[in-house]
Amino acid sequence: MPLIAPSFLSANFLNLEADCRMLNESAADWFHLDVMDGRFVPNISFGIPVIEHIRKATTKVCDVHLMILEPERYAEAFAKAGADILSVHIEACTHLHRNIQQIKSLGMKAGVAVNPHTPVAALYDILGDIDLVCLMSVNPGFGGQTFIPRTLDKIRELRRMIDDNKLNVQIEIDGGVTLQNAKSIIDAGADVLVAGNTVFRSADPVATIAALKNIA
Repeated sequence: MPLIAPSFLSANFLNLEADCRMLNESAADWFHLDVMDGRFVPNISFGIPVIEHIRKATTKVCDVHLMILEPERYAEAFAKAGADILSVHIEACTHLHRNIQQIKSLGMKAGVAVNPHTPVAALYDILGDIDLVCLMSVNPGFGGQTFIPRTLDKIRELRRMIDDNKLNVQIEIDGGVTLQNAKSIIDAGADVLVAGNTVFRSADPVATIAALKNIA
């Protein structure tokens, strides 16, 4: 059974409290929080103050995905804001191992996010040091994009790398996840489904989350 992490990028920013309450009462496992700086990706989303308030509104896991340059400058602030998991992009980190050690030293689980053009083989030397790989199945920066089919092959390859080395690393898929493609994503080896528009644009988000949760 996959973990479901609705993405707040698609939430109603005029009424985040209602969306937090809805997710708290749903079968959602994590709150996925996308932070964008307008430099690493061509968009700006939200930052530390919003995450602080969301943290106060839930006891569920706060899964913070940094789509920013120089994440080491802000890791401590995100830890204080309440992040349980902090993922940084391999493409944004010149000294990735140092970034991972910093995140862990601050008491958070460490994740590495990977853009569509980056091969999963690039993770080989860091895989034993992290808790999560966030595979981008769209180009990062905007919600509502279409799933890139090649991602299924990347999931399978990454699953083999993790299993062959007997590692405890979760595979998270971020971008274009729908009720129609979720089964193929899970069958390929994913553990966590990030869903934005699929959940928040649904006529019944709670039912949609339950449907994603129960796909087998």
